[in-house]
Amino acid sequence: MSEEEINNTLARICRVLASIPSGHVVTYGDLAAMAGFPKGARLAGQQLRKLPKDTKLPWHRVINAQGRLSLPEPRASYQRELLQSEGVSFLKGRIDMAKYRWRP
Repeated sequence: MSEEEINNTLARICRVLASIPSGHVVTYGDLAAMAGFPKGARLAGQQLRKLPKDTKLPWHRVINAQGRLSLPEPRASYQRELLQSEGVSFLKGRIDMAKYRWRP
């Protein structure tokens, strides 16, 4: 991929990421598909890793397809805190996708 394509990909993913409402989550695959990259879950994860640490984008609203957090500690605890502060609850380490998954 050229640098221009990489920047375009990140911009598309960031636009979708910015639109996820508080109290909802999407999977990496959902994020990629909404940005125009079906079957691009890994691509979405790679792009999210490129976000600056102080980003205002709601990166914490992206989880894996099993309804679990994918980040290693201590980032997973921080992600859990952010989601819980928005009203998202966990049961045995999972988020109820039927209740919290965002489908625009």
